[in-house]
Amino acid sequence: MTYALITGASKGIGKEIAFELAKRGNNILIIARDEKLLAAAADEIKLKYSVDCQFLALDLADPNSVDKTLVWCQENKFTVNILVNNAGYGLSGSFLNHDMLAYQNMMQVNMATPLSLILKFVPLLRQQPKSYILNIASSAAYQAVPGLAIYAASKSFVLSMSRGIRYELRDTSISVTAVNPGATDTNFASRADIKSEKAIRAAEKLNMNAETVAKMAVDGMYAGKAEVVTGVINKIGAILTVILPKSILERGAGSLYGV
Repeated sequence: MTYALITGASKGIGKEIAFELAKRGNNILIIARDEKLLAAAADEIKLKYSVDCQFLALDLADPNSVDKTLVWCQENKFTVNILVNNAGYGLSGSFLNHDMLAYQNMMQVNMATPLSLILKFVPLLRQQPKSYILNIASSAAYQAVPGLAIYAASKSFVLSMSRGIRYELRDTSISVTAVNPGATDTNFASRADIKSEKAIRAAEKLNMNAETVAKMAVDGMYAGKAEVVTGVINKIGAILTVILPKSILERGAGSLYGV
């Protein structure tokens, strides 16, 4: 029996990806910090889709969380054929507003933990006739974003890593897909403590439903796409990052986030 493992799956896009994969008949493993939310999501998935769903409450900012995840899977004989690196968050405002520990924790969750999970699970994924890695990056991965500078840089890492790893695994059973959502109806703005009313209003106008984003992500994964940009507006934005001078893009983002 195989499972899809999804990080950051207690709410938002991660939770909706778990539901979307369960809808398609996959057994589910979900990981996040909030045990109560995980338990509720697991119960709902099992009841609604008649698949197995197990959960593990972990803080993915802990460098030991990946080893704990692997041991959990091994001890319970969970065979993983889909790995979804969804967990991540932002820190907003001037980059001077946060200390190094805050950045280290964010970079651990956004960058180091996904990489570590891939390193640990690729040998296991290769044993399956077909397996998938789905990494959630961001539309912010395409440019520098003053006001979300380190977050955007971390998502550029995820995107570049995904494409590079995809190429290296091209002759294996593993397909790697990066998804780049734009503004989505989640708690990202609250978690990132975005205070710019201009940025909040702009996001509200462009917000996509997390369920829609999850479906597009899973569709793209099963289609074997290298990269998925969710929504027409975000696709146009990605194209503009290639066409427009970087200074104009940075000035626009800085104005939006008030820095």
